[in-house]
Amino acid sequence: MKQINLKAMAKINLGLDVVRRREDGYHDLRMIMQTVRLFDRIRLSVTRSGGVRLKTNLGFLPTDANNHACKAAQMLIDEFGIKEGVFIDLEKHIPVAAGLAGGSSDAAAVLVGMNLLFGLGLSSEQLRLRGVKIGADVPYCIMRGTALAEGIGDRLTSLPGIPRCSIVVAKPDLRVSTKYVYTHLHLDESTIHPDIDAQAEAIRAGDLKGMCACCGNVLESVTETAYPKISELKKTMMDGGALVSMMSGSGPSVFGIFDEKEKAQAVYEQLRSQQDQAQVFLASPFFPRNNTQ
Repeated sequence: MKQINLKAMAKINLGLDVVRRREDGYHDLRMIMQTVRLFDRIRLSVTRSGGVRLKTNLGFLPTDANNHACKAAQMLIDEFGIKEGVFIDLEKHIPVAAGLAGGSSDAAAVLVGMNLLFGLGLSSEQLRLRGVKIGADVPYCIMRGTALAEGIGDRLTSLPGIPRCSIVVAKPDLRVSTKYVYTHLHLDESTIHPDIDAQAEAIRAGDLKGMCACCGNVLESVTETAYPKISELKKTMMDGGALVSMMSGSGPSVFGIFDEKEKAQAVYEQLRSQQDQAQVFLASPFFPRNNTQ
């Protein structure tokens, strides 16, 4: 095998709770993650010259070790003493710095692709153990589907796929610093924590409305306050018939879950027609059958 094509898929957080701040500066989290059909395209090709080269359709992205995709490829080349090189052609569609794990998903796809391309024989679990060295979301992006994530997001428990639905994702023209959000997050007695356990039970029961009723993101208390556009997007989606609308990750992307595709399509077209430079996507849940990306 000399070349492989992959899809690196975005994720949304159906529930995101921050349990506590750890002594190492990270936070212990409890989240329910869902892969959605919004993806980057990646082509990996074996080259005769050693090392990693990357080309992307977005000129502002780094093409060196500062790119998670490059870092993932180089990690396996170094570990396994691979003499050949790899060329990564990355076609980005997932918005950058959006709370959708685009960079982590690219790294996950490259790890899976390198494993297949060079016949390394690593299991999914072994890939996830390597992925966490690149980023906390990478192990989940290797697993994909519906999962409970705990710790810094690297302890994963697979859940049944969520009920079928339509999902509108909108990334406003904002740049949100994850560090800023966590630094300004204050947990106290008044903090409203989403019921992650109840949400997991609703998913197991195939109860879409019950799942949506348990949605919540503790980080909204920081990001939504600082950026009113997030509230505006949520209101537009709810007014358009979403069962729930909330921010993904530390933002600024907002998603809405709809039980009728026609409602989702109408909201998608409404947001696309607005002149506010938001990136808008109509997606659906992704249910993995294997680990070939």
